[in-house]
Amino acid sequence: MSSSPAQHLTLRRRFIPLSEVAEMFSISSSQAYALVRSGELRAIQIGGRRQWRVELSEIEAYIERAHTATRQHVDIEDTSA
Repeated sequence: MSSSPAQHLTLRRRFIPLSEVAEMFSISSSQAYALVRSGELRAIQIGGRRQWRVELSEIEAYIERAHTATRQHVDIEDTSA
């Protein structure tokens, strides 16, 4: 099975814009920016227009932290019930 050049480009991408982060998480662009501003999601600004980009590995790390925080929250609620 061969893959197209577009698939290769997508697989090799390292950074995505905040608009794609927002779409990925089904949140607004302002909510995605708030995650960056709060430090919950690490991002960098690139180029003359200083556009925000998020490294794909940072998204994975954010998701892992969110899973851990959720698990801890659920465990605390289970023990207090």
